[in-house]
Amino acid sequence: MILIVTGHLAAATIEKIAKSSKKDVMIHIAKTQVAAFLTPKIIIKELKENFKGNLNEVEKIIVPGLMKKSTMEISETFKIPCFKGSLQGADLDMVLDLDDSIELSQTKPADRLIEDVKRELAFKFIDDFENNQEEREKLLKKPNNILIRDLPVGEDFPIRVLCEIANAPLLSNEELIFKAKYFLDNGADMIDIGMLAEEDFSHLIPDLIKTLRTVTGNKPLSIDSLNPKEINVAIDNDIDLVLSLDLGNYKEVLPKLINKNIPAVLLPTNFKENKVPNTVEDRLIAIEKLMGKCKGLNILGDLILDPINSKSIVDSIITAKKFKDRNPHPLFFGVGNVTELMDVDSTGVNSLISGIAMEIKASVLFTPDESGKTWNSVYELAISSKIMFLSKYRDSIPKNLGIDLITFKDRKKLSFDNFIKDNDMERDNVERESLNVPIYLAEEDPKFRRDPLGSFKISVEHGTRYDKSKIVVTHYIKNVPNLIIEGSSAKKIFNEIIKRNLISKLEHGAYLGVELNKAETAMLFSKDYIQDFDLFKKPLILN
Repeated sequence: MILIVTGHLAAATIEKIAKSSKKDVMIHIAKTQVAAFLTPKIIIKELKENFKGNLNEVEKIIVPGLMKKSTMEISETFKIPCFKGSLQGADLDMVLDLDDSIELSQTKPADRLIEDVKRELAFKFIDDFENNQEEREKLLKKPNNILIRDLPVGEDFPIRVLCEIANAPLLSNEELIFKAKYFLDNGADMIDIGMLAEEDFSHLIPDLIKTLRTVTGNKPLSIDSLNPKEINVAIDNDIDLVLSLDLGNYKEVLPKLINKNIPAVLLPTNFKENKVPNTVEDRLIAIEKLMGKCKGLNILGDLILDPINSKSIVDSIITAKKFKDRNPHPLFFGVGNVTELMDVDSTGVNSLISGIAMEIKASVLFTPDESGKTWNSVYELAISSKIMFLSKYRDSIPKNLGIDLITFKDRKKLSFDNFIKDNDMERDNVERESLNVPIYLAEEDPKFRRDPLGSFKISVEHGTRYDKSKIVVTHYIKNVPNLIIEGSSAKKIFNEIIKRNLISKLEHGAYLGVELNKAETAMLFSKDYIQDFDLFKKPLILN
């Protein structure tokens, strides 16, 4: 038998779950409204009083996942295993269903534990596949797959993420290295050196490659240029991939590429003559003509993914699919063409394009991560490619696979009780009714009163990834800097401020709590933090 301990507010939900469960379940409703207020000592006291020490039939005790302390004391007192349940009572059914297949924790809520286990298994599946040398060698013999430096690329492998350092010749070494580290820290498989159209910076290419090799190590480096002179210099300096060849430049670079066995991306264009085919068939004819000229070269086809409502994103996807239906060569997808040219957050767009790429058997996702709205696209594509790889190999939809890209929303929607009701615009849910206390409407803005102990300037210093970023808080006394506190946790910084007696007013403490939380959120999601200003825009009210 499983004994579930809960509070009054969640009792109805828990009873409903227990009734529908196949497990033998008993419920103890503690003398508290909110289950999160329970502690091991309270639970021990109540179980002793209610069961008089007679818990012989109980094999396991499950307490609320929101309880802050470990369940170890409860286990030791009753000599019965005691674990944390889910954070939300409504998710307890999942915990009971998986009870036999997963080892619950005394310190971590069960739903978080289950998520962690599923995530570990998902990453292990991918790692095992990537590290299977025998299978890798077998797959690389197929015409669908090629090797770029030491990275296998093709439809049988996870979709690879290639990130462009745009306008690389104009960047300082420090900027160049930062951008490369940023890409690699967030999941890039390859780094691209983006050159400038109709310019010649071939004299800088040897140093660009040399500088980036110190960061990329054995990860492939590519050059993004249509200039034959730049491409040839890059080939001489052992570039791993060339973007791109078309009908206007291939003759001047093809012999060197074949001689050095360096793969190249082919375009269905002739920019030398300003020719860019628009129809599905014209693009296929052009790229297949170029493929005929490039025999003996390992190639990837880039049929050009068009932005929405420019030519036709639908036609360009159809073109890509027809190319794969007719040719075995790896397919290149320029995702940045779409994400950079629409004013929406990139997360969902990148995920959807990754799914389309998987379905039409694309092998490379290409992004420049150049604007604020698309910043962190490399991470989004790296995660999405893993989701789609799992979906493909498990023959399932891309859902509940252990890895997700749900960032600002929740997997489960709010229950009806969480919404304000139309009839009286009040939350007439069980919690408010049962508390039976006065309700006050918060309307007044706080009045500013300077704290005699000083004021604070808060900023965020972004690293290549959130765990390499920090919040910087400078304390001023009469406009003169006094000390600086740094950290990555709003809570820890606030505790340090309190420990050093740097605030004297309640409203100042409340203000700091709000601002530090905003700063931490900005740090986590690569947002621009400006003290005293909103971090997010309020949604438009449409009706």
